[in-house]
Amino acid sequence: MSDLLERLRNRGWRLTAQRRVVAEVLDGDHVHFTADEVHARAAERLPEIARATVYNTLSELVALGEVIEVSTDGRAKRYDPNAHHTHQHLVCSRCGTIRDVHPAADPLGALPESERFGFAVSEASVIYRGVCPSCAAA
Repeated sequence: MSDLLERLRNRGWRLTAQRRVVAEVLDGDHVHFTADEVHARAAERLPEIARATVYNTLSELVALGEVIEVSTDGRAKRYDPNAHHTHQHLVCSRCGTIRDVHPAADPLGALPESERFGFAVSEASVIYRGVCPSCAAA
């Protein structure tokens, strides 16, 4: 059972066959699929699953805080099930591959008090950009 499935079960979220297959598709490390990619993979397991069902399920998972929506450079939104583990993202500027990274420094601590302008800063999102090994070799 995936971490996401376990979290959803613990919340008492009703796991229909469609919701279960979407959660199963999102299982794994460095998962950052678009809604269309989730639908395609879900349809391999449950051919009758509707695209609208996938979109609605993803929206519900985001609203529950169980999945993070990741947007980069105007590309399609991607869905990250690693919502309960602090991390940042490393994005290939050519192909859009996204990897979860865990930098040693706290991004909140990196923002000096003089640059907070009185804000009570509660979170920070950092995106590291570069070229992945596959694109660099091409």
